[in-house]
Amino acid sequence: MNNIYIPLSSLSIGEKCKVKELISDGLTRRRMLDLGLIYNTVVESLHQSPSGDPVAYLIRGAVIALRSEAASMILVEKI
Repeated sequence: MNNIYIPLSSLSIGEKCKVKELISDGLTRRRMLDLGLIYNTVVESLHQSPSGDPVAYLIRGAVIALRSEAASMILVEKI
């Protein structure tokens, strides 16, 4: 794993990043790929729920809410 990659869950609201690696497998990995989370996809963190989890992300023109457990399995690079 490259040291410059961070989990998507650690992104602050308003920051943008590029997807670099998925570390999940099975159905979770399939769901992430179906959402468009492939290499170099730009993701922006938009909103956080009042409880802090899930967080809304802008992914390929769609707003998708991901729980921190799933977001932590997506490694990204800030842009």
